[in-house]
Amino acid sequence: MENINKLIDHTLLKPDASAEQIKRICAEAREYGFMSVCVNPARVKLVADELKGSGVRTCCVIGFPLGATLSAVKAFETMQAVAAGADEVDMVINIGAAKDGNWDLVESDIRAVVSAANGYALVKVIIETCLLTDEEKVRACEAAMRAGADFVKTSTGFSTGGANAHDVALMRSVVGDKLGVKASGGVRTPEDAETMIAAGANRLGTSNGVKLLG
Repeated sequence: MENINKLIDHTLLKPDASAEQIKRICAEAREYGFMSVCVNPARVKLVADELKGSGVRTCCVIGFPLGATLSAVKAFETMQAVAAGADEVDMVINIGAAKDGNWDLVESDIRAVVSAANGYALVKVIIETCLLTDEEKVRACEAAMRAGADFVKTSTGFSTGGANAHDVALMRSVVGDKLGVKASGGVRTPEDAETMIAAGANRLGTSNGVKLLG
């Protein structure tokens, strides 16, 4: 698929990932021209240094993987990540609040991260689709739109399931062309990538970026 490299967030979020492994995925991202390298916040500076001048963006996760930290903590984590060189942040919503139907809290939690990013970093909102009903997925996407996020994202890849075409299509139907949609978790083959893109994804989070190129 043409230019699929520019849809890929080349990802390494394992807690035991070494500096050498992080450097390796940065080298791959530079070689193949991926959109970004996505890591945990403690690795942002390393990635930003490795990618300097390459055009590949530095991405990190916030409130990961549970989304259960306080909004003020997510905001502080975002500010620290941006200061260290993050161009994009992928935050996990307050999933418990979503299950409670407390959409004001879900929205304000997202807004805290958007405000902390302050236009310096693009904000993607992980709604963890495997834990939500379709109605909750819709409400979460609506909250992300109201809060000023740039993308909605399916999954952390650390819960009970990852991206599927149904969820991607549902999310795209809600956000239209106002927000991006990132499919993440279980995108392992070129066929997976084609399925997600056809369903409406315009970003792919994967640790198999090179394999997706076919």
